[in-house]
Amino acid sequence: MSRVLEIWNPEDKEFWEKEGKAIANRNLWISIPALFLAFAVWMVWSVVCVNLPGIGFKYDTDKLFWLAALPGLSGATLRIFYSFMVPIFGGRKWTAISTASLLIPAIGIGFAVRDPMTSYTTMLILAVLCGFGGGNFASSMANISFFFPKAQKGTALGLNAGLGNLGVSAMQFIVPLVISTGMFAALCGEPQMCVIKGVTKPMWLQNAGFIWVPFIALSALAAWFGMNDIASAKASFKDQAIIFKRKHNWLMCWLYLGTFGSFIGYSAGLPLLTKSLFPGVNPVKYAFLGPLVGALVRPVGGWLADKLGGARVTFWNFILMTGAVFGVIFFLPDHGVGGNFWGFLALFIFLFATTGIGNGSTFKMIPVIFLNERQREAEGKGKEAQEQAIKDANKEAAAVLGFTSAFAAYGAFFIPKSFGTSISVTGGPHAALYGFIAFYVSCILLTWWYYSRKNAEAPC
Repeated sequence: MSRVLEIWNPEDKEFWEKEGKAIANRNLWISIPALFLAFAVWMVWSVVCVNLPGIGFKYDTDKLFWLAALPGLSGATLRIFYSFMVPIFGGRKWTAISTASLLIPAIGIGFAVRDPMTSYTTMLILAVLCGFGGGNFASSMANISFFFPKAQKGTALGLNAGLGNLGVSAMQFIVPLVISTGMFAALCGEPQMCVIKGVTKPMWLQNAGFIWVPFIALSALAAWFGMNDIASAKASFKDQAIIFKRKHNWLMCWLYLGTFGSFIGYSAGLPLLTKSLFPGVNPVKYAFLGPLVGALVRPVGGWLADKLGGARVTFWNFILMTGAVFGVIFFLPDHGVGGNFWGFLALFIFLFATTGIGNGSTFKMIPVIFLNERQREAEGKGKEAQEQAIKDANKEAAAVLGFTSAFAAYGAFFIPKSFGTSISVTGGPHAALYGFIAFYVSCILLTWWYYSRKNAEAPC
């Protein structure tokens, strides 16, 4: 098998059915587990932070929220650079390299948490390094977008992202299990003694990092030997930088911040938020449910967008997101009094579901917007100009997919920090949530004006 595809034209139906479909699907199904592991490593601090005080780390709430939020900040920043890596290095090479890089924070966390004397600075550095996992999403989505025809991009990108996003939920489910068992003690070391509500029990918190190491190594090897680079996808940074002049790049950044930024931000912040609002509840028992639902419905969002149109699905989805946040506020305790945990949890799970739908629908919008724009510019200029328009649109759309995901990933930093700041200043998260509502309203208006109304500038 040639690792570089010299001829690649998924819009040609004969080529697609004869050989393109099988190649594209193989690359997709190798990409998904790599992205799954990236998300698991990226968000692992959301669970590790909750358990650090119990094993002797003397961190206050603000320091813990910083550890939960920093992977989001570094991951979002790395995504800016990762957005442009696939056309420069090739999807196969970059997927293998970026997946292998996850070994650094995974192994580092495993060693650091075994000693309560590990400095807070070291913990901050490891939290920043977990951003490698966040960066991978941008390059992964850009890479997969090259492999599928326009009519199937929504579903393919939804599967890649949705099943990849499951890494968050799987991590929040698996880590509490593996840190409670000594089955890896021979390899990973003796337990720490954890004190919870006056009860002392052993905990192997190092397993939160070490559990991912063999899977990361296998996934990196699978990418290196099983994926492909596409010759026609090659482009320099200068070629791709044209997106910064495209208005719809910035508009879609804003909308994707509302969907994916919410998904990853709530994933990072909800365990600590739950612990702060409902001290009698063990957040790790329930934290995985929201990201699980959000990840599972993301392919549904892509599929609905393929059938109904991305803009229509996105518009109504933001309305539902706004209503869901109002519902969360209704069930909050007021300065530690009242509140209903089950109502709070149910509304947050519903909110996660809407983020998943919106993630799928917004990523369907991007390739359609840029393909339609470039094709309109090439109208009446002949077949060669039309073919070039498709190539240019695919490169631009891939770069925009990556860059919008970078912009949106800052939600993983700002949402946990908004919760922490709101609680420290006002005594509750209400101010942060009302700010999120105002943001969602702006997304509703932008989607309607530019994409979903009659005679919109860029219907999609």
